[in-house]
Amino acid sequence: MSDTLKHARRIVVKVGSSLVTNEGKGVDADAIGNWCRQMAALAADGREVIMVSSGAIAEGMKRLGWTTRPKELHELQAAAAVGQMGLAQMYETQLRTHGMGSAQVLLTHADLADRERYLNARSTLLTLLSHKVVPVINENDTVVTDEIKFGDNDTLGALVANLVEADALVILTDQKGLYSADPRKDPAARFIDVCTAGDPELERMAGGAGSSVGTGGMITKVLAAKRAARSGASTVIAWGRESDVLVRLSQGESIGSLFVAATQKVTARKQWMADHLQLRGAVVVDEGAATRLLEGGASLLPIGMVEVLGEFHRGDVIAVRNLRGEDIARGLANYASSEARLLVRRPSAEIEARLGFVNEPEIIHRDNLVLA
Repeated sequence: MSDTLKHARRIVVKVGSSLVTNEGKGVDADAIGNWCRQMAALAADGREVIMVSSGAIAEGMKRLGWTTRPKELHELQAAAAVGQMGLAQMYETQLRTHGMGSAQVLLTHADLADRERYLNARSTLLTLLSHKVVPVINENDTVVTDEIKFGDNDTLGALVANLVEADALVILTDQKGLYSADPRKDPAARFIDVCTAGDPELERMAGGAGSSVGTGGMITKVLAAKRAARSGASTVIAWGRESDVLVRLSQGESIGSLFVAATQKVTARKQWMADHLQLRGAVVVDEGAATRLLEGGASLLPIGMVEVLGEFHRGDVIAVRNLRGEDIARGLANYASSEARLLVRRPSAEIEARLGFVNEPEIIHRDNLVLA
């Protein structure tokens, strides 16, 4: 565990409802303040931290005077709308105490399934991190349907880890980690300190119920670790009230259960780009641009394009071809084909004048580009 978390520079932290709201009693200022203090310490150590926080529905129930979680969708959404106010305010207040800026970001799974919204969400989060702001993410429970019923934000935490190419996902829960069986029922249950994310045996071990406040349970956390591993992020599941848990994990201490990603980050992203997304079009580039791309580490700028082929939208995967018609790379387009045609052979400084707006200065950012 020591190397995995000790060298993690970008970390997504997910906290569950029971921790955030002190078992449903309402937003727990002391607990949130404690995590914010630790996130500030990680930021001072050069880490980038994103918080994915549950708790809006539980806080809303408290504010509305409801003692049992409603079953009607419109009531759940109403509770989320009320509770989100207090949740965001508490994170903002506590982070500001430690000299940190914060931003509320509400997402749905659909935001990350649509390629254009995926790019927009990714750009926003990376921009916030570049300004030393901690994004506090929750599902947009007021408008979604199935996310409210299942997952308790575990899945969202993994999707965010995929989105920003995090090095690690830390899921803080009301349990110490994963056991081979339910320790409350089986005295022979053994604690799983290190395992490989995606091992089918782990899902069998985790087939238990969650707490009375949240809806996740250990199985959603194991599945989240499996999902996060697809982009090369390892996951730790640990008790959220463990003293200085985030700081100690970042120092290499073994706490909780570590799910090691079997695939390296770069390899995972290349495989995702190469195998799982259909090509929608292509751009042809001059020799200079081709050389810079093949040497590695360069983005594709509009001035290097000589032709745009096919029809595609922002966020679609397109091929990059040299003058001989050979595919040399592929990546996520920052502009639609109709817009890209207006930018052929133009410097980035002219994008706004040509289009009336600027998404990014690149046609394809180097983080979203892999060599063929």
